[in-house]
Amino acid sequence: MKDAISFILNNETVALNDFGPTDTLLDYLRLQKRLTGTKEGCAEGDCGACTVLVGRLVDGSLRYETVNACIRFMGSLHGTHIVTIEHLAGKAGALHPVQQAMVDYHGSQCGFCTPGFVMSLYGLWLSSSKPSRADIEKALQGNLCRCTGYEPIIKAAESVTAAKPSALFDPIERDRSSIMSRLWAISLNETITVSKDANGETCRSIIPSSLSDFAAAYAAEPKATIVAGSTDVGLWVTKQMRALNPVIFINHLSELQSISVGDGGITMGAGVTYAQAFEVVATNIPAFARLIDRIGGQQVRNMGTIGGNIANGSPIGDTPPALIALGATLTLRSASDSRTILLEKYFVDYGKQDRFSGEFVEKIFVPIPAADTHFAVYKISKRRDEDISALCAAYHLKLDEAGHVEDIRIAFGGMAATPKRATKLEEALTGQPWNKDTIDVVRDTLNEDFQPLSDWRATAEYRQLTAKNLLTRFLLETSGEAQELQRFALAEA
Repeated sequence: MKDAISFILNNETVALNDFGPTDTLLDYLRLQKRLTGTKEGCAEGDCGACTVLVGRLVDGSLRYETVNACIRFMGSLHGTHIVTIEHLAGKAGALHPVQQAMVDYHGSQCGFCTPGFVMSLYGLWLSSSKPSRADIEKALQGNLCRCTGYEPIIKAAESVTAAKPSALFDPIERDRSSIMSRLWAISLNETITVSKDANGETCRSIIPSSLSDFAAAYAAEPKATIVAGSTDVGLWVTKQMRALNPVIFINHLSELQSISVGDGGITMGAGVTYAQAFEVVATNIPAFARLIDRIGGQQVRNMGTIGGNIANGSPIGDTPPALIALGATLTLRSASDSRTILLEKYFVDYGKQDRFSGEFVEKIFVPIPAADTHFAVYKISKRRDEDISALCAAYHLKLDEAGHVEDIRIAFGGMAATPKRATKLEEALTGQPWNKDTIDVVRDTLNEDFQPLSDWRATAEYRQLTAKNLLTRFLLETSGEAQELQRFALAEA
């Protein structure tokens, strides 16, 4: 068993064994390495000022993703290449093309957020040769600008796309082969446990080398906190100041990152991120993919996992209502056994899930809606992008030949202590004509299914009325001519 992690920071290979399980990459960069171009803004993954790139080996290639350093724990960094804004500097301080474009198009005023914007655009520049305006806006969802305005930044991004990555001026392209070799040399082949004494307690970070090692570690430490993407757990630390010990990091486990299509559905490991799942989901369940596009910013989607969104049991988690409406199943695993349950049965009560000691989420199976069914999911939030749901509703409908409801599954988040089906409403709709008269009669049945609470996101009255109105919206969208919402439908005009 090893006692240190290894990673590459810009061009330096680092071996580290003196960090705690909740020490963040942002603090390490700023306080220990004095790489202060990476800024601290919100400390919760919302503003993007702390954006860096993290590269990792995936299927024999080197893939870079933007992440929020403020909620990325050090224990998740073994075998990665971390790239900060300082690494973009050319000879004699020459600007990288992305940086030069920001200057040329006046993309910065106070400059605090600028390094984060540059890193997000740099990640896009590396991965896409001709991004559309929609692609650029998507890449910038997780970056907040308070003074410059987004139009100059978008124009800078559009101008630089013609300059393709070149080893002449780009450090990642120049050193890609070397970085791959160095990452292979430090790849994980045995479990790492890093211990650090703090406040009279020994705090431990456990980085298992395989799924079986993870199961064994969790069986031995059933009260440990499991961290995959840390987009939720990170806020426990930065906002709630919680001390977590020990922590088991699983974001690197390839066994939890597989995704495949077969047997009428999509099977994805619990460690599959939103970004990894997007393409497969978009091809097979487009409505679900549109929801994924509204979860956090790109940095959050690169880190956060669908399995984690389920495992934490949050009543306002975005994916569970959609997955429940689709009839998803969950495979839970321990060191000695595994079992499969309906996802809706996993949520028992607020903060309580059907999970035994030492048991963890291993994979999710999501049935693909049949061609003769209708599926939709709606997220209601104060901001369209990068915001927490006030409520989330999902509908899966099958009509018979006469236009009556043969089967319907309706699930909500944000309406109860757990993600939950509207069973009374489903019963009231089943067998009835799918029309406005039916909806007008049964919509108040939701009062029997839910008695939502008021909080800073929405009042109980707003949630209840909106939930009823979304049923009407679903009726209208499934009764008339099919229409697809497009944010940039007039872009070519």
